[in-house]
Order: sequence, then C-alpha cells, then structure tokens
Amino acid sequence: MTPPLDSATAPRNSDLEAALAEARENYSRARPNSATAHEKARTVMPGGNTRTTLFYTPFPTAMKSGQGCYLEDIDGNKYLDLCGEYTAGLFGHSDPRIQAMLHQVIQNGISLAAVGENEAKLAAILCARFPALELVRFTNSGTEANLMALAAARAHTGRSKIIAFRGGYHGGVMSFVTGGSVVNAPFSVTLAEYNDLPGTLALIREHADDLAAVLLEPMMGSGGCIPATRDFLAGLREATREVGAMLIFDEVMTSRHTAGGLQKLHGITPDLVSLGKYIAGGMSFGAFGGRADVMSVFDSHKPNALTHSGTFNNNVLSMSAGSLAMGEIFDDTAAEDLRKRGDGLRDALNAICAKHKVAMQFTGIGSMVQPHFRLGTILRPYTASAQEDGLRELFFLDMMKAGIYIARRGMVALSLPVGEPELLRYIMAVEEFCASRKPLMAA
Repeated sequence: MTPPLDSATAPRNSDLEAALAEARENYSRARPNSATAHEKARTVMPGGNTRTTLFYTPFPTAMKSGQGCYLEDIDGNKYLDLCGEYTAGLFGHSDPRIQAMLHQVIQNGISLAAVGENEAKLAAILCARFPALELVRFTNSGTEANLMALAAARAHTGRSKIIAFRGGYHGGVMSFVTGGSVVNAPFSVTLAEYNDLPGTLALIREHADDLAAVLLEPMMGSGGCIPATRDFLAGLREATREVGAMLIFDEVMTSRHTAGGLQKLHGITPDLVSLGKYIAGGMSFGAFGGRADVMSVFDSHKPNALTHSGTFNNNVLSMSAGSLAMGEIFDDTAAEDLRKRGDGLRDALNAICAKHKVAMQFTGIGSMVQPHFRLGTILRPYTASAQEDGLRELFFLDMMKAGIYIARRGMVALSLPVGEPELLRYIMAVEEFCASRKPLMAA
C-alpha cells in the first residue's frame, strides 16, 4: 500500500486508488466461495442476483447463517451484523420467541385462503401504536404499501398529481435517488428539494388544484439517513391541509424510532402512512393506512369500493409473527432504549471524526446511522464526488475486513440483540479507519 504522505502535499486521488485496489484484493482473497457462487449465479440471473441493493463489486458476499446479531458467510468468515437487513432485521436472526411462533404456525398449515384472527389482531396493535392509523390494510412489501397509499389518496381526492422529493426512495417502482427511473410506476410526480420549505410550498400552491398527495420519509433512509426538520414537516402538514391534499409519511424504515414512529416523536400526524420492513418479525410485510374516511375507499361493504388484492397480504406467517413481535417484544421500552443506543453511537462516531479532523460525519436518528465523507450540515441528498464514492467503498471494505457487516452504502441499522460490546467494536473500527485513512480525507 502507498505509504501515508503529508496531507497538504499527498496526491489523494492516486493514494485512494491504491488503497482501494489493495482492499479489493484482500476482500476477494478471503472469499473464494462467494466469488464462485456469484459467477454461477450470473449464468441464470442477470447480474447474479434478484435484489439490486445487494449487488456490489468485485462480487457480493454470500451469507450462510445468522444467530442473534452475528453472521457467517459461505467461506466461514464471521461478522458482527450491523446492516440489520436494511432495517427489516430489527429482531436479529434467531429470536427464540419468533422462531417458536413460526414453528407452531407451520404445523397448523400455511396457505389457508381465508381471513384469520391474527390479521385483525395485528391491525389493532398497529392502529393503537401509530397516531395516523385509524384503519389499516396489509401488503407484501413497503413498495406495495406506498403504491396503495397513493392510490387511496388519488381516489379520495379525485386528483392525480404527487409531490415527492429528489433523492427519495419509496420502493422498487418509486425511486427518485437519481431523479427518477424508467421502472417507476407511471404516476405524475413533481420533485421538490428535501428540507426546502419555501420551495416545496411554492410547488404545492402551483399544483394545488390537481395535487393528490405529498409523499416523503420523515427521515430519508436510502437517501442517506437525512432527517427532516420538524419545521419542514409541520409546514407540509399545514400546507397540504389548506389545499386538500393528502400528506403521506413513508415510515417503512423510520417507524422503528419510537413505538409510534417519527410521526409520534414529532407530534405531526399525516393523513396516511406506509409501513414495512421489521414489523412482521422478519417475514415479508407491508401496510398502509390512515384516516378512516380515506381508507373507506377500500371498504367492500360499500358500492364501488376499490379493489386491493394480494395472495400473501395476510399470510399466516407474517400475521402471526407480527402480532407477537409488535404486541409483546418491540414495546415502548424496547423502542426507546434502541433509539437512545443509536443516538449515543452516532454522537461517539462524530466525536471520533472531529478528533481526527477528517472530512467525515455520521447522520441519522436513533438506530439508523449513515457516514458521509464531507463536512457541513447535510439537509438533503447530494451528488457525491468520485473521491467520496471511493471513500465510501473503502469504508465498506475496511469494515468487512474488520468482521463488521454494514450496508454497501455505509448505512447501519441496529437490531435489538446489538449491545454495548458490539457498539464499542464498531466505534473502535471507525476509530481505526479514521486514523489509518486520514491522509485520504483530511478536512
């Protein structure tokens, strides 16, 4: 590896390229079975997988098993799992209560083609927890939940236009990370800038006559763990109410930050909310709901009700595991403790960055944490420089070498089994990264 040079004179780009080359080589050398598995997978799947988020070069690590907050890959390497299945793995990999429930459910039959008692039980639990939920319906994913929430808003208002936010992500067919995608659902979407209240209010006024909904995460997840300011959310609440549009909070990720999500933390109640990820204890899950008068467009007791189908919407595994997970395990105390652990972690990581005087910081709320390789307040998604992209990859590879599994983009999503020893291990790994890579990212 190129030896460290004085930060004032070091050719940082060439040093970064050398560091990345070495890190990639070390990564590949430690995972020959994953490399082989990836090449085989490419013969039957485009790109070698069916989930773009899990693709990265030189090849993705294939995991074999998980226990608690630890993983083992098919090469025998072991990891502290801080990826947390991108917030879906809140309960870890082997909660015995959830495992026992699933075993019992399987014994009683899987696909029953009928309603079940746990469907209404889980609905009642969620309506009691989230301020926005007067009525709720289930889906298979957060993607579907957002699509159906938008359908409800459009049907209730009789309008068609949507305002979303540049850099936002609301599922595989509602992504605005690069401004939009050809695979997006064909909604009429106008993009605003996140945390820009004057600009967004101007767009709301401009499209008021045909504006069905304003859709946003109260903290961007895939967009970089960037929290919305409370003033921004409050301003959107007032403006949408004035023009008769629906305010939709996508809390697929952020609902974990209190027992009632960020809507409860901020004291701002949207008209509709979408949920997903962890709520079914690790099973596939999505939900959307909100005001009873809006959700009544799906009431089949009424004439001309909208159709909402989905073979696995109320599957017995998700309904049973969700009732247990949300009804008994992830209570108010567990949610509050998790948020406090995450806030403490983020403060510790930012203190390390400041101590080493590097162009690096961590944003987020509670158990969701994201590194950024720049200074200054981050209010919205941005176009990263080649240097920043390189440092993000190097950070991921260095964490993998240290036996810590995080999202490729750097995001950490803590699970309940992660305790103080695991947090300290990550803090020490970040300290080592800042110390050893400082010439590449001097502030």
